Amino acid sequence: MTSVQKLSRIILICHQAERLAEFYIRAFGFGCIGGSPKSDPGFAELIGLANGQVQLTTLRLGNQVIALAEPQPPGCSYPLDVPGWDPRFQHFAIVVSDVTAAYANLQALPNWTAISRDGPQVLPASSGGVTAFKFRDPEGHPLEMLAFEPGARPAHWAFRSANLYLGIDHSAVSVADTGRSVAFYSRLGLARTVSSLNIGREQEELDNLLGAVVEVTALAPPTQAVPHVELLCYRGSFDRRQLLTNRNDVAATQLVFEVEADALDAIVALNRDTTISSSTTAESGRLRVLLRDPDGHLLCLEAALQSSQPTNQQEMP
Repeated sequence: MTSVQKLSRIILICHQAERLAEFYIRAFGFGCIGGSPKSDPGFAELIGLANGQVQLTTLRLGNQVIALAEPQPPGCSYPLDVPGWDPRFQHFAIVVSDVTAAYANLQALPNWTAISRDGPQVLPASSGGVTAFKFRDPEGHPLEMLAFEPGARPAHWAFRSANLYLGIDHSAVSVADTGRSVAFYSRLGLARTVSSLNIGREQEELDNLLGAVVEVTALAPPTQAVPHVELLCYRGSFDRRQLLTNRNDVAATQLVFEVEADALDAIVALNRDTTISSSTTAESGRLRVLLRDPDGHLLCLEAALQSSQPTNQQEMP
């Protein structure tokens, strides 16, 4: 069966999309796609606001895209201090070429909050050997700044090597059971690419979590290295009761996966118990289906445009 082709974008629900867009532009050099925010009645229906409205602001960094969705009526704000092991936790990682310069630029901006203690942390080789820093944007979405060691940067980032901000490497979701989540994402067509057990003082500082031990598993579509999905399974006696977000809550981040148009029904049939809504976009007519993974994270499966139809970036999401 044909499956997911790529992780096409990440959608962040927010209360003030234009103000949040300004943060991403100033902090990481994102560029705005399509100018002013656009209304998307189909997306409002997808998140359960049949009589509501959603304004979408779409941003690009390199080849990666995020969309800031401002729903009316708004949902709840992002809960304060959600720890990394909480099933609601989800971040995406922005790759930088110079972590010192990128961190200094971030420090000069207001309204974000740190998750990591004592600035960027250099992880040991057993944990990937990267330098990382976790924080929250002005509306509370967790983010990660990520830098590879000199000479160890993956080839897919080489084309932007002269830039300070390279693009989005992955979106990480906290899970209770790695095996269960791998099985679920495998049904969508994502395959395990690498895994590690991250432990030690640096991981504790990065997560601001005493005794942090986290199993990290990367999953990707066969033809796309970035952005990919990373599963974070923290070991320990945590209360992982699933606390589902409403679809218009700020914590209700969506990962949008593109699938071939004739494969969408088959994928939904394999995941019927996790499908929560479907819709069509007003302009392109492409079908969209919303699922929850085993830990409640929201995934949007979107049928690809037929090859005869030109891709219009302004239609996203």
